[in-house]
Amino acid sequence: MLFNSFVFIFVFLPLVLIAFYGARRFVSARASLAVLVLASFVFYAYWEPVYLLLLLASIGVNYLLGQRLSVASPSRSLLATGVALNLGLLGYFKYTNFLIANSNSFFGLSVESAQIILPLAISFFTFQQIAYLVDCYRKIAVERDFLSYCLFVSFFPQLIAGPIVHHREMMPQFAAMADTRHLHPAYAAGISLFVIGLAKKVLLADNFAVYVNSYYGGAGDAALHVGDAWAAALAYHFQIYFDFSGYSDMAIGLGLLFGVRLPINFNSPTKAQSIIDFWRRWHMTLSRFLRDYLYISLGGNRRGPSRRYLNLVITMTLGGLWHGAAWTFVFWGVLHGTYLLLNHAWRALCERFHLATLRTNGAYRLASLALTLLAVVIAWVYFRAPDMATANQTVLAMFGRGELGLSSPFQATVHSAGFGALLGLFGVELPAGVLMTVVVASGLAVTLLLPNSMQLVALLENDSTIRWRPRLAWAAFSAVMFYGAIVGMFGVTEFIYFQF
Repeated sequence: MLFNSFVFIFVFLPLVLIAFYGARRFVSARASLAVLVLASFVFYAYWEPVYLLLLLASIGVNYLLGQRLSVASPSRSLLATGVALNLGLLGYFKYTNFLIANSNSFFGLSVESAQIILPLAISFFTFQQIAYLVDCYRKIAVERDFLSYCLFVSFFPQLIAGPIVHHREMMPQFAAMADTRHLHPAYAAGISLFVIGLAKKVLLADNFAVYVNSYYGGAGDAALHVGDAWAAALAYHFQIYFDFSGYSDMAIGLGLLFGVRLPINFNSPTKAQSIIDFWRRWHMTLSRFLRDYLYISLGGNRRGPSRRYLNLVITMTLGGLWHGAAWTFVFWGVLHGTYLLLNHAWRALCERFHLATLRTNGAYRLASLALTLLAVVIAWVYFRAPDMATANQTVLAMFGRGELGLSSPFQATVHSAGFGALLGLFGVELPAGVLMTVVVASGLAVTLLLPNSMQLVALLENDSTIRWRPRLAWAAFSAVMFYGAIVGMFGVTEFIYFQF
């Protein structure tokens, strides 16, 4: 079930809210937890009911393993077994055909691909439960209440695409939820964030996607054009930016309706002035997981600079592979690992030669922002391209190995779809190159100059109290955004992270 669908907005969500608060009022506070667990299972089963059994089995096995790992002297081999079981499940569904295809290619085999459908959210609930098992082993977490554990894994606002949550940040909230006196929903902030996220997805991300899909749908059919390549690369940056930040806003907003504070997962990454800063702003809970459970486990920065740089590259390469079973994702991870290596090496060089004051210079900061954005956009080409050949051709075209300007098919797309179609409704028609420049410049202006969603509703990471109250003008603007998103939802599209 998609957040940006009529059945979710007008049927599922209202029914769950009524059942949740009805159970609290007329049965018990704990009954409301059971309502949320049941609703989350229905939400997951809506796509493919049979995979609910997989989710239930994963929850049951990991809960039992967590109980065994919570004893005074837990077995390290039991932890390894638990991690292996989770990774084995993820590996079977996500990487079996990838291994078959590469084995066929490398060894000249002819093994047929397996008929495997990737279950929704398996990457997210697998990582979340691996973190739980490790925390149980480290005596950071212990969970005796099976109902709360079910909700921890399956809570529908964050089940499909995160944020990846820790046991220690969710269980106190679920315990408070089970107490009638301590539930503090923030309806205004929650509804506002949901509407902002919906508008980002429907009005912005899906319109940027038009140009991206047009380019990659025909990238191998004709000579590549420099303008096409740059337009598609920048458009994809804004597509995934608004798509993923939109989902994150909607997830956090939904959590607030039930009195749950999900961690902030997105903090204006286009404003990053280094790759280190970028990964502190983009998919923040994934960065946290990779740091705490992979990078540190590999040794972190405790074994000298060379080992530190190797650990960074290994961590990001595996992070790339987590995103998808394709060499394009692996290379995307390698690129970001290399970026981080160079970034840390540059910082060390600046410290050695006392050049730290450079970072306060305005021109240096602007150049850092531009270079970071360029590096990120180049890496996104590999994240989005269907194969390495197309990605390499696109990057080469971006740097002059293609015909100048925009191709005729791409110009037709710019005029007839996306933001061009919207302008057409008002009788405005600009040259394709000018229009695409305006579209990209607008995306930059929104992501660089405007406050992000969390700032708009004063939702701060370290402040549990939400004091924000909407003004009448904001309520009217939200209503307009919601109306526009509903009108645009007749062509419902999945979120980019929907089936990772």
